[in-house]
Amino acid sequence: MIESIATTSLLGYSLIPGHYLRNVSGKQFPRFGVIKAQAMELAKESNLYSEKERFPNSLEGLKPGSWPPKNKADNPLLHNPLARQERMGCGWLGAIFEWEGVVIEDNPDLEKQAWLALSQEEGKSPPPAFVLKRIQGMKNEQAISEVLCWSRDPSQLKRMASRKEEIHQALQGGVYMFRDGSHEFVNVLTRHKIPMALVSTRPRKNLEEAIGAIGIEGVFNVVVTADDVYRGKPDPEMFVYAAQLLQFIPERCIVFGNSNLTIEAAHDAKMKCVAVASKHPVYELTAADLVVRWLDELSVVDLKNLADIELTEFGSTPELEMEVEEEEDPHPPLAAIDDEFW
Repeated sequence: MIESIATTSLLGYSLIPGHYLRNVSGKQFPRFGVIKAQAMELAKESNLYSEKERFPNSLEGLKPGSWPPKNKADNPLLHNPLARQERMGCGWLGAIFEWEGVVIEDNPDLEKQAWLALSQEEGKSPPPAFVLKRIQGMKNEQAISEVLCWSRDPSQLKRMASRKEEIHQALQGGVYMFRDGSHEFVNVLTRHKIPMALVSTRPRKNLEEAIGAIGIEGVFNVVVTADDVYRGKPDPEMFVYAAQLLQFIPERCIVFGNSNLTIEAAHDAKMKCVAVASKHPVYELTAADLVVRWLDELSVVDLKNLADIELTEFGSTPELEMEVEEEEDPHPPLAAIDDEFW
């Protein structure tokens, strides 16, 4: 009698020799101990994979206990106490700016006109509006080969990409204007010695000419152009490379962009993103961590709060807690009887 009660599970399944339970219908189910063990092993494998996926190379070659860092800002490897003090101030976060639509005013119609003019020169069908929208933010070579499918010959890709930029430069006319509030915001970050990077899918020569024309040479610590990367947005390669040049881990970088492609690329790079509503309304950019209309709406305190890093973002995961199974009532209530059945 006691053995028969002891061999009854909490869910009413009768135990049989082995690792399985059997219910009234004869179906077999694994024991709870086996399920728990398998679940714990799967959880361990999942946590280990996610940690390796987030930091594929950064965890290699480090001494035990040196990662994750003990706090958000300090870097014990800096032997200069003044440098460490500066890093504890504002030097522990990096700002990555897009060029068009964030720092300067952007006219998206010029980009469309350049592609349409190039298609006419090459004797190709003019790309429709949804295709032009899809290739926004891509490198020219990437758009021509992967989306427009005009050619896959490297020499032809380079020629058409260069020609497209020439058309765009001619339409632009060498006129560049700061967006309202962007120059003031950049000056604030410069005054607080916050490292800044500038990224653009324009060729380096064109971007340097634009920077010189607007008069902000030497303001950005790092400039990443189409010549430095293989792919453009939504691939996060440009932002990751900019963070490497700034010598920051991605979690300490904030990206300033004006499109959902930028938001997607920044989040894929494990970075925070501030969206500037320059060509899209605010409600279309809600996937960003913060949305503003003008950059001067932000303060350094906002950036510090946005870049606040918890240790869980560095790959450390809390220990799993076992859930306690609630014992069911040994005398469950009888099922209700439907009078209409009788």
